[in-house]
Amino acid sequence: MNDFIAIDFETATHARKSAISIGLVKYRDFKPISSYYSLIRPPRLYILPYFTEIHGLTTEDVKDAPNFGDIWEQEIRGFINDTPLAAHNASFDMSVLRAALEHYGIAVPGIAYFCSLALARQTLHGLPSYSLATLAEHFGITYAAHNALADAKTCGKIIGLCAKEVQTTAKTFEAVTDMLCAADVEMNSL
Repeated sequence: MNDFIAIDFETATHARKSAISIGLVKYRDFKPISSYYSLIRPPRLYILPYFTEIHGLTTEDVKDAPNFGDIWEQEIRGFINDTPLAAHNASFDMSVLRAALEHYGIAVPGIAYFCSLALARQTLHGLPSYSLATLAEHFGITYAAHNALADAKTCGKIIGLCAKEVQTTAKTFEAVTDMLCAADVEMNSL
């Protein structure tokens, strides 16, 4: 394996199963090669107003969108295959993925994943925060925060830039894995 997929979700409420958008960006040698984005109709068609203020999505935006179960089978699963996932604050995004799969009665696949937040904390020092926005600013990346596709793309860029920061010449996923292990960043399985 020599690639990973950066993933990001936006949700309607605090309920993890309430995904309303997903962004996926496939990286090979730290370069984006393909992407996928979809709005998602949540199980309950309601979005907390505070969440709309954050990501800008309304019930009107997602009312005609497919549900997660439909896009998982038709689009997402084939995009991911067995490629490892990466997310910024992976515990959140992986819990959303797991909850959405369980809500639709879909078996949770054993997909490996790692966290770009943990990687950044281990490889960069002295930043006031390790949020995606702070890291993007640190590296001079401009993006539309809280857009699932833009967040996923930024996550992938940060992984590559962290690799450069530690002067790693990783060109394969195995080398990235070695770098993560050296930085005490665990590979997990969904």
